[in-house]
Amino acid sequence: MDAAAPARRPPGLVFIWITVALDILAIGVVIPVLPHLIKQFVGGSVETAAWWVGVFGSVFALSQFLASPVQGALSDRFGRRPVVLLSNLGLGLDFVLMAVANTLPLLFLGRVLAGITSASISTANAYIADITPADKRAGAFGMLGAAFGIGFVLGPALGGVLGEIDVRLPFWLAAGLSLANFLYGFFVLPESLPVEKRSPRFDVRRASPLGALRLLASAPGVLGLAGVVFLSQLAHYVLPSVYVLYTDYRYGWSELDVGLTLGLVGICNAFVQAVLVRKLVPRIGERRAVGIGLASGIAGFAWMGMAPTGALFLLSVPLMALWGLAGPATQSLVTQRIDPSLQGRLQGSLASLVSTAGIFGPFLFTAIFRLFIGEHPPAYLPGAAFLFSALLLAAAWALAHRATRPLPSGVSPPVA
Repeated sequence: MDAAAPARRPPGLVFIWITVALDILAIGVVIPVLPHLIKQFVGGSVETAAWWVGVFGSVFALSQFLASPVQGALSDRFGRRPVVLLSNLGLGLDFVLMAVANTLPLLFLGRVLAGITSASISTANAYIADITPADKRAGAFGMLGAAFGIGFVLGPALGGVLGEIDVRLPFWLAAGLSLANFLYGFFVLPESLPVEKRSPRFDVRRASPLGALRLLASAPGVLGLAGVVFLSQLAHYVLPSVYVLYTDYRYGWSELDVGLTLGLVGICNAFVQAVLVRKLVPRIGERRAVGIGLASGIAGFAWMGMAPTGALFLLSVPLMALWGLAGPATQSLVTQRIDPSLQGRLQGSLASLVSTAGIFGPFLFTAIFRLFIGEHPPAYLPGAAFLFSALLLAAAWALAHRATRPLPSGVSPPVA
């Protein structure tokens, strides 16, 4: 029996799924009310509040960019359990801080700490890699993707309802969810990384973003797969950045229309991640799943950018959902090319790339949207941002085609 077998108990996998779902739910709950709270602190000015909302978003992503590789390296050295639990505890206490914050700087500090503590999602991915056989990892990562989808669908909706009662109430709920998650995990979560498989030391240089890049370049095909992750995440930011603006401008959709369609997006995505990934990827293989998923995303974004009516726009949603095949399959391929003792650093490195996309994506897509509907556009093309996302995924598809080729015989993953 393998030394890690005891860690393959169902409670560990269930807890990690719940951890991710509650983390995303807690983060999503505050999305509808955070701009309103910022607006209160800047004297009610919409223009000033909009600028600060952008700053808060970028700083949150920057905090995750810096913290993710550190948390991943710490989990490789000391185990996944303490990192996940301390992150849940820190996130809960941070939401309490934001709930009682009475100045903009204090709220800003809370958002920075939220970015640092929510970086534990990279450790959750490493936990999955620890306890799941290679041939079943795509399905396990798909279930995590479904947890993301559920959290992002339910979180903002619940936050909007509670925010109507009190703008600070969603922060208290988020705090309660995170602290309950900590207590549940304290009694239930088993360690997934045996002592003999841990990294022998914690090296600050290796835990930096530059050290993360060196790790990604250390194994054949991993840097290319990391590029696929980055391009895919960057393309995804067109949705939170301009979806609302675009559908209002082109189709005249109301807040209710947007909410219902985003709910449909979440449901379709959750179905693909939780059901289709688990059933299809073992049959067709990770490499083919990545190709089909990215091709579906290309077609879906192009359809969104060109659809002349709202009804036709909606027909792209199921097609876009099939893009969800690519992410878990890519994650599975990457984990198979890195030694088990480095899975935390690997997931932290990938999370840093995702955060980098979060820093630049919103500015990029809103700028493209403004450029092509402005007074003197190069061409009048309201859907230009979606078409640019399709081009990004086309580049990711070409990169994936090369990076997912089978490794030559005799090549083994790098070790610490």
